[in-house]
Amino acid sequence: MQKAQTLGELRRSGYAPLSVKQEIRKNLIERIRKGEDLFPGIIGYEDSVIPEIENAIISEQDIVFLGERGQAKSRIARALLNLLDDEIPIVAGSEVNDSPFDPISRYAVNRIDAEGDDTEISWVPRERRYGEKLATPDITIADLIGEVDPIKVAEGRYLSDELTIHYGLLPRTNRGIFCINELPDLAERIQVGLLNIMEERDVQIRGYKIRLPLDILIVASANPEDYTNRGRIITPIKDRIGSQIRTHYPKTIEDEIRIMEQESQKISLPELAVETPSYMKEVIAEITHLARKSPDISQRSGVSVRVSICNYENSMSNAVRRALRTGEGDASPRVSDLTSIVASTAGKIELETVGDVKDERIIERLAQGAVLNVFNRYFAVQEFDELVRAFDTGLSIEVGDMIPSMEYMLQASSTVGMKAAVARLGAQNNPASIASAVEFVLEGLHLNRKLNKDKMDHRARYHK
Repeated sequence: MQKAQTLGELRRSGYAPLSVKQEIRKNLIERIRKGEDLFPGIIGYEDSVIPEIENAIISEQDIVFLGERGQAKSRIARALLNLLDDEIPIVAGSEVNDSPFDPISRYAVNRIDAEGDDTEISWVPRERRYGEKLATPDITIADLIGEVDPIKVAEGRYLSDELTIHYGLLPRTNRGIFCINELPDLAERIQVGLLNIMEERDVQIRGYKIRLPLDILIVASANPEDYTNRGRIITPIKDRIGSQIRTHYPKTIEDEIRIMEQESQKISLPELAVETPSYMKEVIAEITHLARKSPDISQRSGVSVRVSICNYENSMSNAVRRALRTGEGDASPRVSDLTSIVASTAGKIELETVGDVKDERIIERLAQGAVLNVFNRYFAVQEFDELVRAFDTGLSIEVGDMIPSMEYMLQASSTVGMKAAVARLGAQNNPASIASAVEFVLEGLHLNRKLNKDKMDHRARYHK
């Protein structure tokens, strides 16, 4: 069907305008009835955050997401864009997406008064109906709402003429979704201006007061500590936002791993197969979960899921680097590759401790705790009595992140009790996977105080 090009054609087509909140609610209800995934790629919120978002949309409420960094707040806000119609009609040339049936700007009102049903119509796609701004203390009312345009004044218009206004981000997102990240970082006077837009629909620019009944869904994000009466948010803003939704980090290791796998950059090289064993994925996810409970790390700023994603990428990269240097065709991360996560973790955590404790030492302790927890989920230490007795008779095994995988394979095949443990971990006929499994078993026994470990430069020796 050909789209309407004039206001008259739009009237005759039977088009029924809806407010943006009504439009989003209509599309949400339709997708729920069809059983569609409302937020593809959002993991771990199925029974907590997403039902609260659905309630807020059905209630036609503005939303603030409270949570620490790396909890997909901005991603969810951007995903709301998919609940808008494919496109909507506006008065052609309008800067504020004026509805042809209910214009709010002086430009659109004058044009419809002059042209009537012959007023030209444009169609705006959903992508142009989303606005986003990171709140910073230097944001001005002009940025958000608008300012008098001196060029238009120089052209002969009066300051009191509404047509002299250059609109800001909020009016330009009329009939759409506007997201403000880190809302409490807005200066209080700017928060008051935002409050006027949300509640009174009044705008004051250079002492000139105009009425702009903007049709906007406001979505904001904030750190819970800042979003309090003692923080940097004014109480009237809190009162006007309909739903306050608390986000959270993945509650299970399984969800953390799913996010890691979904968001990580894949390494694809010709003639090189990269595979991360399930227990190493668990170790990397466990490191992040332990960091979120660690008294050495500030929990006020949180430990982002990006820590898991970047650690996963770095461990794979270290394995690929080893395979390239040793000329192997397979790459699989090992426990010794966990030294590579220091670079991808240190910049994303804030320490609580004061003194000589370094990031590297805290990250090393987290990695040891993660290996111990995962090893004990896979094995009981008593299963390795025969292997430990072999070390009692003088056996020692040297490991390192640059030792070729074939050396591990030979040791696994000739060491009593090791072959069965490696098979339990699913590592068979692949030297890289076998090397990873051997290191995991040895480190697990060391952390359970069954073996000693001597560290050398880029190498370690396990012995009794």
